[in-house]
Amino acid sequence: MPKHKLLVMDMWFKATKSWHWKFEPRVRVWKLKEEKTYEEYRRIVGDKVEEAKWTGLGVNDRWQQMKGIMMETAQDICKMTKGPCRHRETWWWNEEVAEAVREKKIMYGKWKKENTKEARMEYTKSRQNAKRVISSAKEKKQKECANDWLKKDRI
Repeated sequence: MPKHKLLVMDMWFKATKSWHWKFEPRVRVWKLKEEKTYEEYRRIVGDKVEEAKWTGLGVNDRWQQMKGIMMETAQDICKMTKGPCRHRETWWWNEEVAEAVREKKIMYGKWKKENTKEARMEYTKSRQNAKRVISSAKEKKQKECANDWLKKDRI
């Protein structure tokens, strides 16, 4: 007689939320490329380094203190970023692409509202058309950029 018994059950798992990227503000260090900003930053860091007490500190403690001085000064002078970039670069976008994407969005709404096979087929066709239009626009723009680059290179 077997000691194992068959266990049958239904299990429900709660779907976990997808992880969303959270924006973290950063110091605008690229502003230090400007001459005026760099000179002000350098002057203030120099003043703070002279005022700091360095005696009796180990190497790591000195490094942490110097890092703190530099970061604090950069935050004061260069400021922090306020939020993520709101617009992606769409160098290939044109009216033809806009119309195809608009049509695709309309067909998607129609499909979700009606929930029929015909509406889904229309949406699928408009989605394929939008992909085709986008890829041709990208290819056309890439060729234009390449031709411009070649013309500049010849001059």
